[in-house]
Order: sequence, then C-alpha cells, then structure tokens
Amino acid sequence: MPQGEALTELVASRLDDIPDFPQPGVVFKDFTPLLRDPHASRVVVHDVVRRRAGSVDVVVGIEARGFILGAAMAYAMGVGFVPVRKAGKLPGETLSASYTLEYGTATIEVHTGALQPGDRVLVVDDVLATGGTAAACVQLVREAGAEVAGVEVVLELGFLDGRAALEDVGVDVVSLLVQE
Repeated sequence: MPQGEALTELVASRLDDIPDFPQPGVVFKDFTPLLRDPHASRVVVHDVVRRRAGSVDVVVGIEARGFILGAAMAYAMGVGFVPVRKAGKLPGETLSASYTLEYGTATIEVHTGALQPGDRVLVVDDVLATGGTAAACVQLVREAGAEVAGVEVVLELGFLDGRAALEDVGVDVVSLLVQE
C-alpha cells in the first residue's frame, strides 16, 4: 500500500476542482473520483486504519462526505460509527454546535447518547478548510464526555489555516494531502 509521498500523489490525482460551487468564488474540492477508484479509496481507508487501529472506540463522520470514509474506517477497525449531521436531520434529542464556514454559518448535531463518556473518538471528514466544522464536531464530542483521539481528513486547504482552530483546542490532526 502506498504511504507518504506516493499516497499524497494518489490522493491529489483523484480530486477534482469545481469552481463557483456552492456559490461564486468558492472552489469545491470533489473527491468523488477518489471514491470511484476502489484502489485509491481502499488505500486511504487502510492508511488511517494503520495509524489509528486500537486507539479509538468510535469513528465520527461529518456530513456528508465524512460518512463515506468514516463508516469504512470504523468497519475496518471493528469499532462503532456515529454520524454528525446538519441541524434538523436527526430525530430525537441532540447536542448541537454552531460555527462559521468560509462562506456562511451552520450548525451540526449528534444524537444525545450516541457517544459515551470515556469513548476515544476519531473525527473524519473529507476537507479541512477554516476548521469551523471540525472544531464544532470536537466540541460536540467533548460535550458528550468523550475524548477526541484525533481528526483525519483527506485534504487540508492550508491557506485557510483551519489546522490552527484544532491545534488551539489540543487536537491531533492528520491530512493526507495539504494544498497551500
């Protein structure tokens, strides 16, 4: 399985830029081609599993693309998976956190009781941009009494400095590809 620079090159070759989505001036990073390639998606999942197996009890995937890889990672590690969704998408009682995006504001939620005190939680998403979504997810995990074992993302937009928002709250962040 590729690691290091070979993994970075593989990931970079499987991402598409979609200009002006979801609004003018924003370049959306689409990782659908990575998912379509069974070798590339398997390599990404196995890289995280190699690094995190045995150190997490639950994987949290952030809506929506974090669901896809996060669920596969949880399955491969033999641990549970918990979705963190946009506000209003989960039935029942939830914990919620609001945050600022590079182009607006949003709120995410997790079911109350989905995470247990003491759970070691890995947070998974596709892209780390300003860090708002991931930091809000970290807040939810901690509010539930669980411990954040780390944050794993496929792509980090380094020029937006989202890593700083997570490092400020003491979270280990791993990005497979950083674009400056």
